[in-house]
Amino acid sequence: MRLATIEQQIETTIEKIRPFIRRDGGDVQFDSFVDGIVYVKMFGACADCGLLDTTLSSGIEVILMEEVPGVLGVRLVDDKPKPTETTK
Repeated sequence: MRLATIEQQIETTIEKIRPFIRRDGGDVQFDSFVDGIVYVKMFGACADCGLLDTTLSSGIEVILMEEVPGVLGVRLVDDKPKPTETTK
């Protein structure tokens, strides 16, 4: 039996979380996993909610860190570091 990749585990876990977020009129989408950080995009009511930080840190992040080995945190895709340009 083949073990799921970290990205697949993240996507599976987010699918478990989504119904709860959708219940409040929002949604979450996995973007990428870089150096232990999961980057997500929030939609609907969650995108402009004053409790977005709490949803990320006390909800999504806690669940992903418990369910998926190697996850160190969750950030919005807007906070993802931009690739650095190389200089000559």
